[in-house]
Parts: sequence; structure tokens; C-alpha cells
Amino acid sequence: MDKKEYKPLIIPRLSWNKKQLTDTFGELVAQPLEPGFGITLGNALRRVLLGAVEGSAVTSVIIKGVNNEFSTLPGVAEDAMQLVLNIKQIVIRNKSGKPGIMRLQVKGEKVARVSDIKADDHLELVNKDHVIGQVVAGGELDIQFFVESGRGYHAAQWPEEKAFQEDGRMYLDAMFSPIRKVMFDVEKTRVGGEIDYDKLTLRIHTDGAENPLDVLHYAVSVLRTQLEHFLASAEIPFNEISKEPDLVGAKEPVQLGELGLKGVPVELLLKPIDELELSVRAHNCLIQADIKRVIDLVNLSEDDVLKIKNFGRKSLTEVKDSMKAFGLSFGMGIREDDIKRLLQTKEEPHD
Repeated sequence: MDKKEYKPLIIPRLSWNKKQLTDTFGELVAQPLEPGFGITLGNALRRVLLGAVEGSAVTSVIIKGVNNEFSTLPGVAEDAMQLVLNIKQIVIRNKSGKPGIMRLQVKGEKVARVSDIKADDHLELVNKDHVIGQVVAGGELDIQFFVESGRGYHAAQWPEEKAFQEDGRMYLDAMFSPIRKVMFDVEKTRVGGEIDYDKLTLRIHTDGAENPLDVLHYAVSVLRTQLEHFLASAEIPFNEISKEPDLVGAKEPVQLGELGLKGVPVELLLKPIDELELSVRAHNCLIQADIKRVIDLVNLSEDDVLKIKNFGRKSLTEVKDSMKAFGLSFGMGIREDDIKRLLQTKEEPHD
């Protein structure tokens, strides 16, 4: 029996915005995606990022001189409730994922901060300037923190049938997730002559305990692991039969109509943006954003351009008018390889 042939899928290119990438924020663009896959993948990744990424947090504390969260502590400006609220905001990077212990000991007049905490070697404190409490003259603040790892939100795990703990420990509810916010947008993008493919832009905000690249890797691993159990037989090898968009149709001659470039001087696309004769302000803003060629500009959306520092609506209108004079516009989704093949075809001698 002949082996069944399957149609290939478009394999997306992934790119992080390296100018904005930090330990707390990352923007990833995946394009082109099969029609409809933008929302499918964006929503799945967002849900997993928000609910399934591991993190570490303080789950219980022993505050010397306090046995419940409604107490006051002599010599400390904050009551136990406020101290607990401040403790919940400590951001912890756990290098091993194992439980750990931290200790804060402050005597005399001082503002106690996260930087004053001594932690186990595998625990790293991120928001060192965060205030835990303010100790007045003659006061003392002695806290032992117990750190655990987990996913999502966990309610305080008080032992049953015990109103107070013999060691004075208080149990806290904890938000383990290092994710603060996840957003995604889906736009249409072009592949050859087709304009119905998706472009997914994913924006990830973290608390600094984990960086956006690592949490996305973790989320994809979780999602893939779960989906593997839905396979009824051997996986269809789409990665083997599919190609990246740069290779799609590479053996076929590229036509101007396929790229939406009828009436456009193709050579212009690979030239510097100086060719568009922009104002000094608009030109400098684009250059500082590493947009140096015409093709780099036409592949951006208007929203992308407006995000450039010091680039306003007036500059946007000016650039659009200059592009329009050459038959160009934003969001054209033109691949450099297609332009090079087209130019090569034009240069080949005819029989």
C-alpha cells in the first residue's frame, strides 16, 4: 500500500525584538503562520504562560515576637499584616527549584529592604530595593522566610486543627508565577502572492525572576508535552515535508504581480532609505531604529513605526506620502530572497 502524501505546512520564522528585550519584557514575532494559526497558537501560549510556568515564593514566615498576622510589633512602624503584604512582593530567582530558607535581622533605626536578607546559595533576590519594614530606634525586626516552588496561585497551607503554631510560623498564600502580563496581536502577512497568512506578535512581561526567552521555552515544552499524549499513532513528520517561507517556491520564477510590485522600481527596495528623500527628523529616527533600507521599512506595519522613539503621526504621514510616490506602502511583507531572485531573473541574458 502506497504511503499517504500530505500537503506541507508553512514553517514560521521567529524573531525577538532585541532592542526592547530585557529580563522583564520581550516581544516575539512569528510569521508567516498558516491562516487562523495566529489566534490558535497565541491564545494557547498565553494561557500556558499565565498558568503553568514555575516560580518560587515565600510560603511561610516566622516573625520574632509575632504569632498571627493581626499583631503589632514594638519598634516597627508596620503591623504584621503590612509586613506580610510586603513579604509577598519579594521576587525570588530559584536556581535549583528546591525549597530554601532566608533570614532578615535588623536592629536599630533602619529601613529594612530585600537587600538586607541573607538567602541560601541557590536563591537569588531580584527586587533588592523593595522595602520590608521600617525599624525605629531601639526596635528589632527578625524574620525567617521559607521559600517553595510551584505553579500559579496557592492558598496558605495552614496545618489542620492548630490555631497557632508552636514555632510561631505564619503561612502565606503565594503567587508562584513569574509572569506579570502576556498579550498577543494577530495581523495578516504575505507569502508570495498569498495575503491570508498570519503574523503573531507575542509580548511577555515578567517580574524579573525569569526572562521572557526562558519562560516561553518552558511554556512551549509544557504545551508540546501535553499534546503528544493526544497522538493516536506515529506523528506525521510535517517538519520534514515542510519548508521555511524563504524556500517556498524558490525554484519558480518570481513575478512582480505576486509581490504586489507592479509599477515599482524593484532595485529601490534594496537601496538605503535616503532614496525616499525624507526629512532629517524622520530619517534619523528610522536609522536609530536600525531601519536602513527601503525593504526594511515597507515590511513594517504602521503600529511598528509609531513605536519608534520620537517618531510621531506627522513623521508617519510624511513617510507614507514619500512611499506612495514610489508605489510602496507599509505591511508589504516582501522577502529579500524574492527580490534578489527577481533581479537575477532580469539580469539573465535572453536567447
